Amino acid sequence: MFRNCGSHPNSASPLSRRDFLRIGGLSIGGLGGLGLPDLLRLQAAGTARQQVRSVIMICLPGGPSHLETYDLKPDAPLDYRGEFRPIATNVPGFDICEHMPLQTRIADKLALVRTVQFVEPMQHELEEVFTGYPKSAKRPSFGSVISKFRGTDGRMPSYVSLEYAEGLVSYESPQYLGMEHRPLNIAGNDFVHNLSMSYGINRTRFDDRRALLATFDDYRRAVDATRDRLMPDPFTNRALDLVSSGRARDAFDLSREDPKLRDRYGKSDDKFIYIGQEANSVWDSQKFLLALRLAEAGVPVITLRAGLWDHHGNVVTSAGSTIWSGMQTMLPLLDRSIAMLVGDLHDRGLDQEVAVLVWGEFGRTPKISQNGRDHWPETSFALFAGGGLKTGQIVGQTDPRGERPTNRPVGPKNVLATLYRLLGIDPEQKVTDFNGRPQYLLDDSRPITELL
Repeated sequence: MFRNCGSHPNSASPLSRRDFLRIGGLSIGGLGGLGLPDLLRLQAAGTARQQVRSVIMICLPGGPSHLETYDLKPDAPLDYRGEFRPIATNVPGFDICEHMPLQTRIADKLALVRTVQFVEPMQHELEEVFTGYPKSAKRPSFGSVISKFRGTDGRMPSYVSLEYAEGLVSYESPQYLGMEHRPLNIAGNDFVHNLSMSYGINRTRFDDRRALLATFDDYRRAVDATRDRLMPDPFTNRALDLVSSGRARDAFDLSREDPKLRDRYGKSDDKFIYIGQEANSVWDSQKFLLALRLAEAGVPVITLRAGLWDHHGNVVTSAGSTIWSGMQTMLPLLDRSIAMLVGDLHDRGLDQEVAVLVWGEFGRTPKISQNGRDHWPETSFALFAGGGLKTGQIVGQTDPRGERPTNRPVGPKNVLATLYRLLGIDPEQKVTDFNGRPQYLLDDSRPITELL
């Protein structure tokens, strides 16, 4: 244990070897010109940044339109600007869509990057959102990276995906980091089915079954590799630990929250219009509260998807609906979910310890045609909150038609590098891939310094 001593006799504070090495490894560019001596002086004065311990990443799959959400262009030609209008927030110049009024009150708690550019041109691949790389690169999910380098004490999972998916989706794969760093996938709405014991299984019978699994584990060494899926692995063992511990199940139990608070978040079966005139697509508002509970309980990474944002091919449908009539039902749900999550983050005193990121895999074509707004990797957005970040600001601007950045373009690697820096993970370090070759976590490790 190192001890950092300032000029005042009472200014000494413990500095762990890990913290010492972490601070020493930070680049000058990564913290806006602060060198190691400056950081040590800040800590001596009690003003050094508190390290973030959790990230909630909200993916808006399908490619949310920047021109209908956070970068409206009311002065653009009619075939660019769309039907929605911007409204002012509590931060001058931080205008957002009129259908998201709740966020106007918390803009000082948000940081918006308007100039995110992606590589994938046309396909709905979420790999860039989750890994920073195109799908063809086969890189590990950022959640798996955080699981490997941060992890937990074993009483909580290190990476939880609220996808409600069966099996492992490609963009959340740990790849060569090892299957023990894949996410714990959730299968349920108000509770987690795979964190409870089956009917009729008491603790004694459960322990017996765990012993049986251990026997299978020994047997695995002698079986064909094609049968590995039948055998327990480190992830199975961790899941068994979670089943036998009440702490994780309590974190997943939304019934422990005040019913009035749950109602303010919304319902698990809230619906919106995607195509047509019927609100039959589900927006699970309760996932946002569940994500907050998991972060509060100490889970380092929580991911979730929200909405359907692929609005093209339906400017005018046979039913008479438009992309705007559909988004009019979805944007208020997004607005409420973000406003509740960010507000609750501050109310619980977690705004320095938990970071929130909201984004999708690309934006939409600024020019409107009968195909609506198609895929547009040239411009998209990333919305940040919490994490001790510098909020109440907009980073980057786009041209008058919202087609391309006029300054400060950033890529998904820069977005993820920002999260890694917050968590004390050096994105320039290397890990070994399947072929034994060292690979950087990110080959562009520059964070968005305006946020730090």
